[in-house]
Parts: sequence; C-alpha cells; structure tokens
Amino acid sequence: MKNNIFLEGKRVFLRPLSLDDLEGDYQFWLNNREIVKFNSHGKFPFSKDILKSYIESSFKDDSKIVLAINDSKSLKHIGNISLQSIDWINRNCEIAFLLGNKDFWSKGIMKEAGDLLINHAFQNLNLHRIYCGTSSNNIGMQKLAVKLGMKKEGVRKDSIFNDGRYYDIIEYGIINNYELL
Repeated sequence: MKNNIFLEGKRVFLRPLSLDDLEGDYQFWLNNREIVKFNSHGKFPFSKDILKSYIESSFKDDSKIVLAINDSKSLKHIGNISLQSIDWINRNCEIAFLLGNKDFWSKGIMKEAGDLLINHAFQNLNLHRIYCGTSSNNIGMQKLAVKLGMKKEGVRKDSIFNDGRYYDIIEYGIINNYELL
C-alpha cells in the first residue's frame, strides 16, 4: 500500500481507502463499542457489504475525501480521517477521525494525520474553514481539536443520545489564516 501515498508524515501516511481494506480490521472497528463510542458509527451493525458500499461511494463523492491512515513502519491500516460535507462554494468542511487500532491510541497519531489533512485542505483545496463537533464527554477529541489549532465555537445542547442519556455537542473550528498573506 505504500505505493499509493497521498500525504506523508513522519509516523503515518494517508492514502485513499481501498477495497483491500475490507480484508483487514476496518469492519471490526465499526462494530467495536469502545472504538466507536463517541462517533456516529456503532448505532447499527456494520456488515462487510455496507462497508464495501461505503468505500465505493467514497471514490465517487466530491463532497468528501476519506483517507486511510497507515503506520509508516508496519504499513498497517490503523484508522481513517476524512473531510466531509465539503461545501465548495462557501469553502468549508467537517473533519472526522477514527483511530481503530487501539495499539496507536494516545500516541499523537491523529494530531499528525490531522495536521497533514488540514494543511492540504487549506493549501491545496483552497478551503477557508474546517470544523468538527464532538460529544461533551469525549475529552480526547476536545483536546485534539485544540492541539490542531481549532477554537471552541459553541455548544449544541442535548444533541447526541449515547448510553441512555443526552450529551451536548461541542463545536470547534479553524480558519485558514494563510490565504490572505
């Protein structure tokens, strides 16, 4: 898979999703309650057929860019990162993260992947603003958003139902300050 690198950092590289990813752990991440606890996955079971359709649709949809995150040493697919709901007219999008391989949790992997994709979005796609929202109990994602230079923009009260209760969604965003230079 190293011959299909889209963006490369020191410890990870980002590449397009592939139908070959169906043979790895990807499907199992989406059905693991601990891994998907704070994101939109995990509400319904993810079958191989559903995942195949998702991967195929990601090739054709110009409103999203979905990339596999691979460890540079082992070449293993360890997660995904995406720009989604890309609004080409207003030049903004949402960024989303999924670090499926728990061996790589709390090691700064998503910070590196996020920096790579945000820089690409601002410098090459000419986007103006990137945003994300996360559950008020997802402290890790809140810290990541701040490390990526995002600012807290607001709170959507009781917007997500998880584990039998409602949580607020905290909204973060970052503006491309380089486009005016």
